[in-house]
Amino acid sequence: MNGRCNGITREGARCTRSADGPNGLCWLHDPGRSEDRSRAASRAGRSKSNRELSGLKTQLQDLTEQVLAGDLETGRAAVANQLINTRLRAIELERKIKETDELEARIEALEQPQEGGRQWGA
Repeated sequence: MNGRCNGITREGARCTRSADGPNGLCWLHDPGRSEDRSRAASRAGRSKSNRELSGLKTQLQDLTEQVLAGDLETGRAAVANQLINTRLRAIELERKIKETDELEARIEALEQPQEGGRQWGA
C-alpha cells in the first residue's frame, strides 16, 4: 500500500507523506517505528555537536596559524581562545544534560511495572 498517510500532523492536518506500511501510516506516524525514530533523533543530536566541535577546532587552528605568522596579536588571540573554550564548556554541558535525561528516561522505563508482574525494586 503506497497511498497517503492516515496520520495527523501537530497542526491538526492530515499527513502528506506516503504510507509505506500495511497500517496506512508513514514512518513518522507508525507507532511500531517509535524506537527507530528515537534512535535516529539521538544520532542526529550527536552529529550537531560533532559539527560544532569540528568548527571550533578549525577556528583554533586558524588562530594558531595567524599568531605564529604574526598576523594576529596575542592579546586578541587569547580572548578568542577564551571564548572558544567557553563554547566548548557549553557543548559539554549540553551533552551531559542530554545524557542524564536519556538515562532518567531509561530508568523510569525499567521501573514501570511489567505486565502481570511486580514493579522493579518493590
